[in-house]
Amino acid sequence: MTRTRLNRVRAAAGIAQLALQQIEDDLSADGIDASELAAILRELQEDIDVPGGLLPALAQLVTAAARRAEQLEFHRDGVASRSLYEAAALITDNAGQRMTRAARAHEPQGDDT
Repeated sequence: MTRTRLNRVRAAAGIAQLALQQIEDDLSADGIDASELAAILRELQEDIDVPGGLLPALAQLVTAAARRAEQLEFHRDGVASRSLYEAAALITDNAGQRMTRAARAHEPQGDDT
C-alpha cells in the first residue's frame, strides 16, 4: 500500500469524523423537535441513492472493501470478504430499517407503521 493512499484514507476518515461530530452536536442541541429528529434520521439513511444518505454510502464503502478482499483471498477461505459483505448487509438492512422505524415514530402524524 502506498503511503499516499493511506494518508488520503486517514485524511478522509478525519473529515468524516468531523462531519459526524457536527451531526451529533446538532442532535444534542436544544430545541430539536420530533419532526426535525425524523428528518435528520431520514437524511442519514435514505436509500434513494448513495449520495442521499450516510448509511448507504457506508455500506457501499464496506462493499468495495469486500470486493477487494475477495480478489486478494483467492487462495484463502473467504472469511474477510464474507465478513465485510455481511457487515454491508447489516448496515443496509438492519441499521437502515431500524432508522426508518425510528424516523416514522417521530413524524408529526405519529405514523409508526
